Amino acid sequence: MNTSADLLKELRIDRKAPPPPPKSRRGLWLWPAIALVLLLLAIAGWFAFGREKAIEVRTAPTAAIGAGTASASVLDASGYVVARRMATVSAKITGKVKEVMIEEGQRVEAGQVLATLDPIDANAERSLYAAQLGAAQSQVTGTQAQLVEAEANARRLSTLVKQQLVSKSQYDQAVAQRDSLRAQLVTAQRNAKVSADRLTIADNGVDNTVVRAPFAGVITAKAAQPGEIVSPLSAGGGFTRTGIGTIVDMDSLEVEVEVGEQFIGRVQPKMPIEATLNAYQEWKIPGEVIAIIPTADRSKATVKVRVALNVKDPRIVPDMGVKVSFLEAGKPAGAQPKNEGVRAPSAAISNRDGKDYAFVVTEEDTVEQRELRLGREMGDDRQVLQGLSAGESVVLDPPAELKEGMKVKMAEETTE
Repeated sequence: MNTSADLLKELRIDRKAPPPPPKSRRGLWLWPAIALVLLLLAIAGWFAFGREKAIEVRTAPTAAIGAGTASASVLDASGYVVARRMATVSAKITGKVKEVMIEEGQRVEAGQVLATLDPIDANAERSLYAAQLGAAQSQVTGTQAQLVEAEANARRLSTLVKQQLVSKSQYDQAVAQRDSLRAQLVTAQRNAKVSADRLTIADNGVDNTVVRAPFAGVITAKAAQPGEIVSPLSAGGGFTRTGIGTIVDMDSLEVEVEVGEQFIGRVQPKMPIEATLNAYQEWKIPGEVIAIIPTADRSKATVKVRVALNVKDPRIVPDMGVKVSFLEAGKPAGAQPKNEGVRAPSAAISNRDGKDYAFVVTEEDTVEQRELRLGREMGDDRQVLQGLSAGESVVLDPPAELKEGMKVKMAEETTE
């Protein structure tokens, strides 16, 4: 058994013993560092594999259908853009082209010089008539001088014959000479006027060698080249040009469509229309009916209708194909407004489980699936009475895998 002395000895502190070794500091930060690395790897893996990938889609905006406006199509027809004011410009005389100052697509103003002809013959004719006018004026001057002398001689002899200093025959001879010179002066003056008129005609002939634009427009065809012979009349051999070029007044463009006889009763003058060019399918151009041509094409059983476009744009050019939708007339002023809904592309509407849906792109670039209540067809669009608001972007041709809340991104348009 241990005694009390032994127990006290065990409790005594040995101050000569070496201190215990300190704990390693590496263990203090090793595990937190490992945890941080694992966290970063987890985040990187989520960005690389776990994050939802955005689906590439095409979108289009919806548009409001105003109350009381013309919107419903009662008839569709096809036609072409035509120019009401178009001219093939030619020279008034036959001649050889000296210079052509136009090119296709060039804008010209009224009176602008388009081409010139060789003026040699016209200048020579003008010089001849100018010389004839000078000779006629000289003859008038000479006759006037002779008439002055003859009139003075007749007055002198008139006094002398009263005094019986000269014979009556001498006086009569002087009067006859005076009257003859008066007649010669009138003839010379008329000849001078004829020569002046001929010179004016010759000036017009020189001016006719210059071809000018009859009105402002755009050159659509250049028909002649320097050195060619042009004539306002067609030559039998076929080697003579009849025109310098073709000019079109772009402000006079309109649309001509052919409507079947059985549907012409639906068309009325001043009726609103919506035109779509074949080259720009998404561009809706407003307009109205100008007139219904009062004649029918027996072979086609159609009636021609003239349509005005309310938009002037350089993209609209003659002979373009166009589709025209004749619309219902707008409601009169003071009528009660009616909710017409919005206009959405038909390509944005899909049918799933027997119901019509559209996917709307939100500000967070996600899609929201909307159930729709549809109205009438409006060409390539559809009237949506409920489910969409004007100005919202809807997904065109939504893929089958597109679901509510999925991320989307806009498809980049490629240009050829």
